[in-house]
Parts: sequence; structure tokens; C-alpha cells
Amino acid sequence: MLSGRRLDLLDPSPLDIEIADIAHGLARVARWNGQTSGPHVFSVAQHALLVEAVGRHLAPGCTAAQGLELLLHDAPEYVVGDMISPLKAAIGDGYKGVERRLMAAIRLRFGLDAPTPAFARLVKRADRIAAHAEAVRLAGFSAGEAALHFGRHTSLPGSAGALLEPWPSGQAQACYLDRFAALSGT
Repeated sequence: MLSGRRLDLLDPSPLDIEIADIAHGLARVARWNGQTSGPHVFSVAQHALLVEAVGRHLAPGCTAAQGLELLLHDAPEYVVGDMISPLKAAIGDGYKGVERRLMAAIRLRFGLDAPTPAFARLVKRADRIAAHAEAVRLAGFSAGEAALHFGRHTSLPGSAGALLEPWPSGQAQACYLDRFAALSGT
């Protein structure tokens, strides 16, 4: 990692996880394998900001820790990349195990408990709403095709639509770090 940390993917230590590395990596990982419109890729960092905004809209009373759970929901992708769901399913438990161990180490590093089943469902719902909007607005899906893969269309809350304009990686990284700081109180 740029921080100088060496992260063991098979046995990740929370001591080797830094938010700066996560933000840097996620800002440079392209959603949709880079197949999006606009002068910049739509990064996983920007997607995470969108999911956090959607999640807060769905659960306006969510805590700062729940906001962090939303923001960090794809954090393992800072080292493993954003693999499309059909490929993840084809690879199977090996990949999913790496992702689960990374997420457990990330939660431990930032003092987060695993989400309750109800909140995990809310994160998944916010993720699907964001993916639907991204698919139609950025990745060339028709509304019907997006509904088939991600569920029916749900309008994004107020200013969240602005998060669908792909940013340069430096901007995505800075915004991700700013949001993390606001939620974690650091």
C-alpha cells in the first residue's frame, strides 16, 4: 500500500488497514469495468458516497457507525477490485472468503460491529438503488434492463443525483476521506 503497509489478503490484519489506502484505491477502481459515459471513470469511492446518501435517505435516523457501514460497504475492493456479480458467483467461495476476511478486518480497524441483519438488508437495498441509477445514467442500460438486474426504479434523494457525475480520482478520494472524517469524528 502507498502508506507502506503490507496487507496479507489471506489473513488481513486490522493493523495494516489505513483509510488513506482505502480512499486512494477505491477512487481508482472503476465501477462497471470502466464502461461508463463521461470523461472520468465512475469510481467505487464515488459509488460508496452515493450508497451512503441513499442509505441515509432510507433510514434518516441512522447513526454515524451505520453511515460508516454504508460508506465502507465495498471497502475490500480497494485491493481486490470491483468484480461484476456474475463473475464473483462463478469464482465462488474463494473470492467471497477473501472479501469477508477483508471486511471483518476493516470493521475491526474502525471499531465497527457487523451490521444487524436488518441493517445489512438496508445496505444491500441502498446499493441496488445506486446500481440501478448508475446503470441507466452511466452504463447504457435501459430502464427495463436495469429493473431486471437491480429491481424497480427508486428516485434518488435530493442532491444524490449530483453524485452520478463521474469525478477525477483525486476529487473522489478527497470527498471519500472528508465523508469518512465527518462520520468517524476524526
